[in-house]
Amino acid sequence: MVTDPIADFLTRIRNAQMANHRIVEIPASNLKRRMTEILYDKGYILKYKFEDDSKQGVIKIALKYDPQTKEPAIRSLERISRPGLRQYASPVEFKRVKNGLGIAIVSTSKGVMTDKDAKTQNVGGEILCHVY
Repeated sequence: MVTDPIADFLTRIRNAQMANHRIVEIPASNLKRRMTEILYDKGYILKYKFEDDSKQGVIKIALKYDPQTKEPAIRSLERISRPGLRQYASPVEFKRVKNGLGIAIVSTSKGVMTDKDAKTQNVGGEILCHVY
């Protein structure tokens, strides 16, 4: 039983990249599906596929690497808000990730989105993670 599914999601991606795997399988949920879509839209992963089985389903993520150096596209995945210490911010309190090069994934009342999208829509929320 996993007590923090978001941390498990990030750790599975991080571990697969460290082992130079091409594909990683993650148990699905609506929140993880939206986070996967954001990672794809921002160019951090190559592609993804949602597979439904009899239980909760699986997300298959094809990881992206630099063709010359074989370095992963995601350099850092950091969990910010944890079950023991939730981190909330208003749109004016969002800090830039890696001087604007990274993104923060935020859970808002209007859905899960990046910090930049949340600022443009003027909504705050729980900062789930930083990706660079």
